[in-house]
Amino acid sequence: MLRACSRYIQREISVITFVLVGSLLLVILFNYSEDFSNPDPTLQVDVRNYECHMKSSGRSSPHANPIPKCERNQSAELVKNFSSLPTGIKDLLYYRHCRHFPMLLDIPDKCGGANGSSDVFLLLVIKSSAVNYDRREVLRKTWAKERLSNGVWIRRIFISGTMGTGHEKKRLNKLLKLEQSKYNDILQWDFKDTFYNLTLKQILFLEWMEINCPNTQFLFNGDDDVFANTDNMVLYLQNFKHKSRRRHLFAGHLIQYVGPIRSPYSKYYVPEQVYESNSYPAYCGGGGFLLSGYTALVIYTKSKSIPILPIDDVYMGMCLAEAGLRPEHHLGVRTAGLHVPGKNVDRLEPCFYKEMLLVHRMLSGDMYTMWHRIQDSDLKCAPFSSRL
Repeated sequence: MLRACSRYIQREISVITFVLVGSLLLVILFNYSEDFSNPDPTLQVDVRNYECHMKSSGRSSPHANPIPKCERNQSAELVKNFSSLPTGIKDLLYYRHCRHFPMLLDIPDKCGGANGSSDVFLLLVIKSSAVNYDRREVLRKTWAKERLSNGVWIRRIFISGTMGTGHEKKRLNKLLKLEQSKYNDILQWDFKDTFYNLTLKQILFLEWMEINCPNTQFLFNGDDDVFANTDNMVLYLQNFKHKSRRRHLFAGHLIQYVGPIRSPYSKYYVPEQVYESNSYPAYCGGGGFLLSGYTALVIYTKSKSIPILPIDDVYMGMCLAEAGLRPEHHLGVRTAGLHVPGKNVDRLEPCFYKEMLLVHRMLSGDMYTMWHRIQDSDLKCAPFSSRL
């Protein structure tokens, strides 16, 4: 009898334990499913944005398909008199074949996505090294401010590589990352941002544009030390669009009938080992120029088959020539600076700049002042022809 009671009690305890454990599991499962059916909204947005970016770009996760490190081309040493070339030229020949580098900072939705990029009338593409923080800050507050101008949108992008090594490189990369978190206007790749790599920077941007902003109508491409009257640019481009049936546009300070500088002491030195011809095709000064979105994509297509030349503005001219297109001169683009007549004349008189599109090289403080002075509705200027 006692054994029977004992077995009965054990059975009851087992049933109660089973029910309690089962109930506990159901509660846990319910709460777990709740977490997934109602995810954190911030996480949901991040995941969707990432998936949309990958779908629109046609790229897989960078972790799944990392860009392999570009190796030095040792055969470059077979070039005639290689050992006598400057270090910068040697490095160019060693790594001239490298066209793809990891992206450190990206803004895939800057133009509203590939399909929405036609809403961007003028995209400002500004070459800026990481160390030039003060220049970027002034530009964001003046001519490069994202805004509606005469009814159309102006957008802004700074393109950059990396500078320095060790702790300095980390600090500068952190600077750009902080700027990115606030302004969302920087593209950065993991390559050395040097004078000889300016062409590479242009190619990497054009590759990015083909994926993310293919229908952008016009672009300004220039340096971060130029003064640009972007409102004048918009008016000029709107007039071009309304009066011209051409899709091609590449306008700036036209340079032609010149060739490579063969002096190794020059910043622009290009030896025969890099470029054999003694003449360059027509091109526009790299301080700044305007081009159509159509022309930008044509240049990128042609760049795939043209070896990199360290002089980026000449390289753009080479790509245009390969496509059977020509650049054109615009009087309002002064990449060699603005000549102001007279000895006792203020070279920063705003009336000299009010009708310009671009003037190369201006200090950040002067640029900030000039932008606000030409915006002054009380500014009265004589006719343009009498001033220059």
